[in-house]
Amino acid sequence: MTITEKDVDYIAELARLELTPAEKKLYAGQLAGIFGWMEELNKADTSSVAPTTNVLGLENIMRADTPVTFENREAILKNAPDREYDFIKVKKVIE
Repeated sequence: MTITEKDVDYIAELARLELTPAEKKLYAGQLAGIFGWMEELNKADTSSVAPTTNVLGLENIMRADTPVTFENREAILKNAPDREYDFIKVKKVIE
């Protein structure tokens, strides 16, 4: 795959980067090399490989999500910068 300096300009604009002409030329070559290796990987036959998200066979071990009452609610509420009734009051963050 051919990567032009125009492609690098577009990517740099998306990333809000200011590149010198030398950097644009350098990155165009590096990206072309990366995409070249990706094309090589696409040639590999993976039809017999099962899809996987974890090659180690690990599983998440999670505890049961059961609600527990907290006996000392006042201890938490007294640390809050502001409160309203039995709730912690926070600033509005949605306009």
